[in-house]
Amino acid sequence: MNKPSFLLAAMLSAIFSAQAQQSGSVEQWQFGAVLDATSTSRNLELGARDKGLQLGHSDLTASGPLGRHLQAHITAVLATHEGKLEKSIEEAWLETRTLPLGMSARIGRFASQIGYLNQQHPHADDFVERPLLYRAFLGSHWNDDGLRLNLTLPTNLYWMVGAEAFRGHKLVAHADPAVSGAGAFTLATKIGGDLNRSHSWQVGLSYLKNRRIAVLEEEHEEDIDHEHEHEHEHAHEHAHGAQFGGKHMWLLDGTWKWAPDGNNQNQQVRVTVEAARVTDINRFATSGQRHDAISLSAVWRFQPAWEVGARFDHLRVAMPHEDHFHEGRLKEQALMLVWKPSHRQSLRLQLSRQNGAVGFENAARRSLALQYVLAFGAHGAHAY
Repeated sequence: MNKPSFLLAAMLSAIFSAQAQQSGSVEQWQFGAVLDATSTSRNLELGARDKGLQLGHSDLTASGPLGRHLQAHITAVLATHEGKLEKSIEEAWLETRTLPLGMSARIGRFASQIGYLNQQHPHADDFVERPLLYRAFLGSHWNDDGLRLNLTLPTNLYWMVGAEAFRGHKLVAHADPAVSGAGAFTLATKIGGDLNRSHSWQVGLSYLKNRRIAVLEEEHEEDIDHEHEHEHEHAHEHAHGAQFGGKHMWLLDGTWKWAPDGNNQNQQVRVTVEAARVTDINRFATSGQRHDAISLSAVWRFQPAWEVGARFDHLRVAMPHEDHFHEGRLKEQALMLVWKPSHRQSLRLQLSRQNGAVGFENAARRSLALQYVLAFGAHGAHAY
């Protein structure tokens, strides 16, 4: 555990102890755990899961009130990465509960609210791996140390606007040492509502400004041996940070859901589309040299305990190579079937295929994954 993680854990542990001593009880607090076990036949390019049997995004959570005005939450994560068991504090935050006019503030470590999936824990996803968009631009699941301010507007439709400021270290493998203080800023808005009893929708628009772009090599290092560079790149294939970044990213998402008379227990259809564009890759990039990605997914719950889904991803990037760029393209398709005997457990079988690869030498022609997720105790409600 790194130093910031240790300090955050120690801070909230002290708060929890103080709260328990004051109240003489922790009955208002909720505790939970999630086990995510997965076996894959082959790891996917830009994927977060290794080949073979492994522990996925498994976590321990605690959340509850700190008096009348504050809510606290902490999440510790265990996961297998490159054959080693890693542990970290993924979330450790305080949030206001009683600000007026629909406002709320959060401080600590938490997942950014940009996009549709990022705030959601990976084990709650409909597919074993996140879309290429998230794996390439956000390191699959971007959580960081920062501050959030949100406002829910008093309109007939649900309408939220928010801003965040983060340290930004987790967005890049090599941060610019000249940047101090906050390194990443986001703006986001989400609007949603019901068309009728059976249909609902939500659209979102997000913007990310990243001040911690990767450091470019100095001119005297530009003649470094290419073979060594490729070895270095291969060693970081499964790095937790974003593989492709830039100063600016725009992300648009839209979701539509259908359930007969609003009852999703027996049947439901969920369709989600997300698109992102990243610009200002580095000082050599022109307006035409950027990163783009799009993802389309559809999931159908055809029986109370059974769902089937498909997802189609397309990624196009400009790979920086000293003062010029190489084109990179990758397509991915996924088909999954999941059995959910209860809301606490699921068994998912997924077949993935990567094709149209340019610049990605380790694209998986086919990969089969079997995932089992089991939840214990309380766990936070999932977003729309």
